[in-house]
Amino acid sequence: MNEMSKRQKRKNSLAALSKAMRYLIENAYTFTVAVMGLVHATLAIIFFIAGVDELCQFNIVSVIIYAFCFILCHLGHILPVYASIILEVTIYSVVSTYYVGLRCGTYCFLFSIIPIIIYFGSSLFKGAQRWGVVLMLVLNFVMFVALYVSFFRTPPVYEVSPTIMLILVILSSFAMVFATLFYNAMYIYSSENQLNILEKKNQQLSAVAHEDSLTSLLNRRGFLPVVSDLMEDPSDRFSIAFCDLDDFKRINDSYGHEAGDEVLKHVTTMIKRELPGCDICRWGGEEFVILLNGCDLQTAKSKAERLRKSIESNPTDFFGKKIFVTTTIGLEENKEIYFKPEDIIKVADARMYYGKQHGKNILIAEDPE
Repeated sequence: MNEMSKRQKRKNSLAALSKAMRYLIENAYTFTVAVMGLVHATLAIIFFIAGVDELCQFNIVSVIIYAFCFILCHLGHILPVYASIILEVTIYSVVSTYYVGLRCGTYCFLFSIIPIIIYFGSSLFKGAQRWGVVLMLVLNFVMFVALYVSFFRTPPVYEVSPTIMLILVILSSFAMVFATLFYNAMYIYSSENQLNILEKKNQQLSAVAHEDSLTSLLNRRGFLPVVSDLMEDPSDRFSIAFCDLDDFKRINDSYGHEAGDEVLKHVTTMIKRELPGCDICRWGGEEFVILLNGCDLQTAKSKAERLRKSIESNPTDFFGKKIFVTTTIGLEENKEIYFKPEDIIKVADARMYYGKQHGKNILIAEDPE
């Protein structure tokens, strides 16, 4: 019980983490803008304490910019937000390096926007436009080199205290590491989530490709490989029943196509009930092909005859009306002379057709002489 409780707790924790990640992905721009605004508000306070008025004012302006970006996110104007983040951080890195120098590490904010450029750029731009993302990354690196070369030996305008310098280095380093970890985590989760969605869609498409939409039976594409697999082993004994509902067009003409669909679904239910475990295919229209695995012709004949009688005696209820239907069945068992599923099915089909021409509502298990 304790182990089950632990597993449940882990499951709940993973579910909560997954929910949080989905929320962050869905609100990634809003979250980014909020964090950027908070970082610049913190920097405004730090530079106010340090007495660097120009950078204090700059960061206050940055907070205002991110407040407008927050509004733009909610209005769905994402591209201006993307451009504003890149421009603001780039300009801040240049201005802050000019005022307090390289030793404060504020140029590291250039690295903090690299994951943002890639993560958001990959969703905003498609095809050849994504070369724009590459160009922005190149320009980001060029700006870093230019800053380092320009201010390597240039004394800063303000000499801040060692404590302020340490705080600025830690803050800029944290922003760089946090951005790298956070946006990579979001990218990995988003990719895995998309992969899971695609796998589920592929499974659904595969099911649709191999199933009949009305009856949920196998269609030809799904049925033929099943028979083919059995034919690979000569010791596997099976028979094929080809069923066709008699005068089905009359049902559609008399009661409508909805009634015809109900009859097909009702017949499907009876086949499943009378022949449990058998692979059943809606071959087309009112035709059904049934694989009776492990049955020789005599055993299959007995089962198919029971099915024929069951269909004959069990009408379909359709809005208070009872619609009776019968079926003609052709039967054949697997033999060495058959090499493809279509070979056996063709013989069963021919026997069914012969039954149609000789009275209908009958089972034909042998070729006429």
